[in-house]
Amino acid sequence: MDEKLFKEYGYKFIDWIAEYFDTLQERPVCADVNPGDVLKQLPASPPREGEDLGRIFADFQQIILPGMTHWQHPSWFAYFAASNSAPSILAELLTAGMGAQCMIWQTSPAATELEEQMVRWLGQMLGLPSTLSGVIQDTASTATLVALLSAREKATGFSSNERGLDEQLVVYASREAHSSVDKGVRIAGLGQQNLRRIATDDDYAMQPEALRRAIEQDKAAGLRPACVVATVGTTSSTAIDPIEPIGRICTEHNIWLHVDAAYAGTAAILPEKQWIFAAAEAVDSLVFNPHKWMMTNFDCSVYFVKDAEQLTKTFEIHPEYLKTGVDARVKNYRDWGIQLGRRFRALKLWFVIRYYGISGLQQVIREHLRLARLFEGWVKDHPHFELMAPVPFSVVCFRLNDGRDAAALNDLNAAFYEKLSEQQTLHLTHTSLNHQYVLRMAIGSRTTAEKHVTEAWRTITETASTVLN
Repeated sequence: MDEKLFKEYGYKFIDWIAEYFDTLQERPVCADVNPGDVLKQLPASPPREGEDLGRIFADFQQIILPGMTHWQHPSWFAYFAASNSAPSILAELLTAGMGAQCMIWQTSPAATELEEQMVRWLGQMLGLPSTLSGVIQDTASTATLVALLSAREKATGFSSNERGLDEQLVVYASREAHSSVDKGVRIAGLGQQNLRRIATDDDYAMQPEALRRAIEQDKAAGLRPACVVATVGTTSSTAIDPIEPIGRICTEHNIWLHVDAAYAGTAAILPEKQWIFAAAEAVDSLVFNPHKWMMTNFDCSVYFVKDAEQLTKTFEIHPEYLKTGVDARVKNYRDWGIQLGRRFRALKLWFVIRYYGISGLQQVIREHLRLARLFEGWVKDHPHFELMAPVPFSVVCFRLNDGRDAAALNDLNAAFYEKLSEQQTLHLTHTSLNHQYVLRMAIGSRTTAEKHVTEAWRTITETASTVLN
């Protein structure tokens, strides 16, 4: 591709993205396709000769776009948001243009040092202890696996990397902890049967005394407790595990404490929400995702760690072809996680933080919190709806309740959700809390305004009337 054609389509693509943002709310939130609809439009074999870029772009619009779910839609209320913003997109464009591979300092010095400083900035913004250093991972699932592997090595005196596991190590997480903990214990070789799911209280937060009992029982049985994964902002209800008493238990038993704050961690940019990390001195590692609620394109997950030496000792390998003359004076982030090859994720963080500033990011988060409180109030005031969990952040868990028994209520809400899913104007997801079928209203899209939440409530109440009648 020559420079002229590159510029022509580069400008076209930027124009298309700008128009996409402008017209996003006019599109259906979810793709109106059936399984296989996109696949059958794609040739069975790759082209032997190169094709015209104009034709490729036309096929993108005609084949791919109709099959896409629009995560940036203002009526996206499903899962958690996967946010983006113009400065983040532009930074990604520069990153793609440079094509940098940032595995060690020498391969991209500026990338390493910018990442180091962005982690420091974020630690300050969240009110975290200065004793925590960190690294940018791809997702919180990877960060949790990194924590489990670090905990494994700490518990075995770094012998399991050499000999493999020769004893049973135990991991603890609440019943509401993310499924990435289950996957992590499998990948780390700890075994699913050595994951203890700890009981939760009425607010779906881990019960510290139940954790203590489980640890003591395992130690009495000759097992070795290795890691506790606590959550600040669980996926189903955004419950907050009590970090301070959990931290005391972990310190008492010399257990690695990892905190998963993938979604909710961004809220600590607000001074009034920094209490969620008040006990962060007790944690060994902590993760939060700027790509969820901080206007930063997927993927970007920041992993903080108290003892960086324990982390690097878990992962470092020094083949001759990666050694350089400056290794003793720099951070080589290839030793801070699983990947050798690393993307330049720090650049988009730099753009986002500088463009919005702390106050601009705070404004976005406060507005989402306000909209959640507004929706929460509507649920509480409606005779046929019931609030199902506290609302510490911007997710509201609710259900229909007209007085029928528990099983019938689950059936009713499943039917209600199916009816809502047929709508093209909004997208929610559901979950289960104490075996109760619950709907989740997750407010976090950059483009969401009060009018979109109001319209969502209208659709929800009208659909509820239809189901109840």
